[in-house]
Amino acid sequence: MVTSSSTAIVAWVGLLKQLLVAITAYDRQIDQLARAHPDYALVKSFPGAGPAMAPRLIAALGSQRERYQSAAEIQQYSGISPVVASSGKQHWVHWRWACPKFLRQTFHEWALHSIAYSDWAREYYEQQRAKGKRRNTAIRSLAFKWIRILFRCWKDRVPYDETVYKDSLTARRPHQQPTPPVVELQWKNVAGFKKIAITGA
Repeated sequence: MVTSSSTAIVAWVGLLKQLLVAITAYDRQIDQLARAHPDYALVKSFPGAGPAMAPRLIAALGSQRERYQSAAEIQQYSGISPVVASSGKQHWVHWRWACPKFLRQTFHEWALHSIAYSDWAREYYEQQRAKGKRRNTAIRSLAFKWIRILFRCWKDRVPYDETVYKDSLTARRPHQQPTPPVVELQWKNVAGFKKIAITGA
């Protein structure tokens, strides 16, 4: 019994070694093809798009820019965008089932990786969690935003720049009202009466 089990284990180890060699060859070929793709530098400019994610994002977008006319099409096709259903006066939001699962997983994992490399992505994720959203829901919400940015850069053939995007976020925020000056009041004697006066007035 022991001898037969040992023989089986040795056989399995040999198969695993061959499998690892094949996987390494696949990874090498994928890396070479990705680096040769015209959009490689553009995709690599995004936070979290490392050796594993960059080829997957290139495959997700494809090479035909006329295929997608808006970021919403990618959000819906990939399953990142939820479905809003309604009946009468009621409406509800639910998970999108009809979508390429690996494509949805690609955007989800990329958004997760971006949290470690992008300040605004990390802040957005933390804000969503602070609102009580579950972890995966917050990550999908972040992926939804990332797809819009990725689509715009991809369409315009412009690499992502974190500084430019953060500046655009600041410009879109409502302008803060200037802080009113601190007014100090004190009692003053005027013609035998005490009255409140502004200091320096």
